[in-house]
Amino acid sequence: MKVFHIVGARPNFMKVAPVLNALKSHAQVAQTLVHTGQHYDANMSDVFFEQLGIPAPDVNLAVGSGSHARQTAEIMTRFEPVVLERQPDLVLVYGDVNSTVAAALVCAKLGVRVGHVEAGLRSFDRTMPEEVNRLVTDQLADLLFTPSEDGDINLQHEGVAAQKIFRVGNVMIDSLVKLLPAAKAQNRDGGAVFGNRLSDDRRYALVTLHRPANVDDGAMLKRILESLLEVSENLDVIFPAHPRTRQRIADFGLQAGKLQIVDPLSYLEFLGLQTRATVVITDSGGIQEETTYLGVPCLTLRENTERPITVSMGTNVLVGRDPEKLRSELARILAGRAKKGTIPPLWDGRAGERIAAIVAGGNS
Repeated sequence: MKVFHIVGARPNFMKVAPVLNALKSHAQVAQTLVHTGQHYDANMSDVFFEQLGIPAPDVNLAVGSGSHARQTAEIMTRFEPVVLERQPDLVLVYGDVNSTVAAALVCAKLGVRVGHVEAGLRSFDRTMPEEVNRLVTDQLADLLFTPSEDGDINLQHEGVAAQKIFRVGNVMIDSLVKLLPAAKAQNRDGGAVFGNRLSDDRRYALVTLHRPANVDDGAMLKRILESLLEVSENLDVIFPAHPRTRQRIADFGLQAGKLQIVDPLSYLEFLGLQTRATVVITDSGGIQEETTYLGVPCLTLRENTERPITVSMGTNVLVGRDPEKLRSELARILAGRAKKGTIPPLWDGRAGERIAAIVAGGNS
């Protein structure tokens, strides 16, 4: 049985690793890792690949960046000949990036079966390109692997047959569990980023921002930075910023003040900082999941989330873009009254094994 794995951006590697590794124990499965090249990330180093147990990609489509339409079209154009030549039995796509929907479209038109890992997540906000990718991919997929009950419910409401849906847990948590010891060791003294300045009792807020709605609008970015400057009156604020975000801050002539803006971190460095953070302030979906597993308070600068279980069960609070809401929730955390969460069912580090059993068994 020939199984393709399609990855295009850093979060995909975190999701593919547990499935790829679990399928190694099924001798009847031959695996091919296809990297579309949607994003290049220098922090995806050889060491990281080694720790995740990911081999170098068998195929690199090297599409690069571009508009959503151009990038999706380029992936489809370059991926189709690979499918025709190698004839996979099943193509596994991950998450909600352009590579995910592009590969699903190619396979659907060629009659190749598709499995979607992280299916059923919905923000119900179609202004987000990722939401469109999720909706289309789930309608085309033959096997839908959901991380939580809300995914099952969403798919059933959308008319997906129940026999296609498999609740397996969260593959991102599999990778987190595997790498957590290394992350803690690397960041025990602040790691290469902060040297010995990150003492055990240091309290800090860890910040990430990347969504266009937050960083591409000058007025909105200014409001967020002003809120973060308020936060810095009570906590150190460590802000690993993508070069694009830094450029936006400069373009808009905004002041970062006491914010400790640093270059993007490797996954291990960032995970180590998450484990010790007083609070994480983010607009990232994956970080909402990681903080819920770690039991770290998370304030999300979005009006909605495709991961509502992190709010209903986890440590996540949606503060939108309301400075007053951010202020009040932060005050609760600093007063020792942070929201207490629990780890959702099946977020146990074994989701990859469940997917592998289904793929290699009679359900594929």
